[in-house]
Amino acid sequence: MKQTYRGSCHCGRVSFEIDADIDHARVCDCTVCRKRGALNFRIHEDDFRPLTPLNEMTLYQWHTKTAKDYFCPHCGILPFRQPRTGDSSIWTINLRCLEGVDLDTLPIEHVYGSRLK
Repeated sequence: MKQTYRGSCHCGRVSFEIDADIDHARVCDCTVCRKRGALNFRIHEDDFRPLTPLNEMTLYQWHTKTAKDYFCPHCGILPFRQPRTGDSSIWTINLRCLEGVDLDTLPIEHVYGSRLK
């Protein structure tokens, strides 16, 4: 059953809410995900509410320039992103930025982003 979660960056200037039934975490081996150590979870845009306008964040794009990585311009944390799926209605949430999630209880799904061309 979906639950509402609140999330933020480290300094709290970027905040958001999601509605989700968090039943796993995704660990991607691409260079960006691996270096930031995120535990990812994908949701549909209908379940995502950024409380900070996206234009107040720093946008980072690399390689194919398809994915959109949104960072807090003050503390540098990436709380969410739009992945390179070709479907702009999908968002990836960094579970480490959510309140009230017991990360140690979630099964891990490995994703091999390093193999994408």
